[in-house]
Amino acid sequence: MADNDTAEDRWLRRYLPSENAAIRLVCFPHAGGSASFYRPVALSHAPRTDVLVLQYPGRQDRRHEPFVETVEEYADRIAELLAALPPKPTVYFGHSMGAVLGFEVAHRLEPDGRGPRSLVVSGRRAPSTSRPEEATRTDDAGILADMSQLEGTGSAVLGNEEIVRLALPAIRNDYRAIELYRPNDRVVRCPVTALIGVRDPKSTVAEAERWQEHTSGRFRLRRFPGGHFYLTEQHSQVNGEIAAELAEAALAPVGRGA
Repeated sequence: MADNDTAEDRWLRRYLPSENAAIRLVCFPHAGGSASFYRPVALSHAPRTDVLVLQYPGRQDRRHEPFVETVEEYADRIAELLAALPPKPTVYFGHSMGAVLGFEVAHRLEPDGRGPRSLVVSGRRAPSTSRPEEATRTDDAGILADMSQLEGTGSAVLGNEEIVRLALPAIRNDYRAIELYRPNDRVVRCPVTALIGVRDPKSTVAEAERWQEHTSGRFRLRRFPGGHFYLTEQHSQVNGEIAAELAEAALAPVGRGA
């Protein structure tokens, strides 16, 4: 990227620019993930929605930039970035680590009225739950073994040695960040919709259902066939859930989030 690129240029991708759309969708990638994973989501909702996809440092076109090492720093930097955007009704969608980041950013922005009108969390247990996770304390083989349990995109890259070699540093960094994230009982005001694959090794359905403890608004849970990356096979249904939230956000009274 050019030396004069702004933080928005570095962190946000618009695959079908639609800045004039009345509503906005912000997508938060998973651990080790990149913005390109959400290109099909963006193309499903733009141009009627201004779809922004986060691109974290240390991968793809940002591969020469230092990693962000904690969930807290990720959330602080993303919250500052999103708060500077022109206000419009917004929905957050985050998968896995991205679900936690969406939640933490919403929690930071709501006090100033800049939070989302809805939060869709996918493939992640609720922040109030805990379980032992120590993949980053192992060697690369241990991380690859953990990825092999995820089904879909998470394990599909394992047969490509070059992709694995390029992706492992970002995966290890983000795994460490989410493993260091401490359980908490924080609550957001916006509605929360939790999506979960019924065979997800990273979250049981019961753990996903506990997201209802983290909102004072509406909560609903939707189960899908599949594992951690169920959304690659169930993309139409997932996009339907996102579309429903966008439609409701557009109709919500003024004062319910940015």
